[in-house]
Amino acid sequence: MKRETLAASALDERAAAHVAAVLGDAIAARGRAGVAFSGGGTATSLFTALVDQPVDWSRVAVWQVDERIAPAGHPERNLTALRAQLVDRVGLPDTQLHPMPVADDDLDAAAERYGEQLRAVAGDPPRLDLVHLGLGADGHTASLVPGSPLLEHAPGPVAVTGIYQGRRRMTLTLPVLSGARNVLWFVRGADKADAVRQLVDGDVSVPAARVARERALLLLDPAAAGELSV
Repeated sequence: MKRETLAASALDERAAAHVAAVLGDAIAARGRAGVAFSGGGTATSLFTALVDQPVDWSRVAVWQVDERIAPAGHPERNLTALRAQLVDRVGLPDTQLHPMPVADDDLDAAAERYGEQLRAVAGDPPRLDLVHLGLGADGHTASLVPGSPLLEHAPGPVAVTGIYQGRRRMTLTLPVLSGARNVLWFVRGADKADAVRQLVDGDVSVPAARVARERALLLLDPAAAGELSV
């Protein structure tokens, strides 16, 4: 895993430039690209910076890494920020956005259907060009949290979790995250420093460290890198 520590003021632009470069390379190689975005505060700043990057969005399929089970438009939904800060601003065609179907009554069936959509577009097993991931202070990534049975057994590319911080979630599973052609970790804040150290050390007691590392880039601000020795 490669890693870079940058001043907070430069982090968003570096992350956005990396996303744009990966998507551009995929489009040049295969005529299309697929990316899955996480939510959270770092995602919002990434989206804002990504708007100004030269990406041919007509050739990009946008997926979600995970989503809270909440009503459409709810501020806790990752899709709310994804639409407002990126999709609507770059004019992504509706057919290129793939929101997780978390409003369905049968969530397990909805997760299976989302996995089928992913396979249809990204192959079987699915291989996205880029997965963007955040990191929780407890070492979780996507909605794969410490102690989750999904860490040991994935029923498919997409699964529904138990309650975490008050809500169930739908999430991509480890095989999809690890199978991506590129993984971008984008982490800031001193509260993440211990989890960053565990991730870098490959400590598989934390979920994030179970994601394949060979094609990963870890971008950090100095606070998040505070417990790294080098």
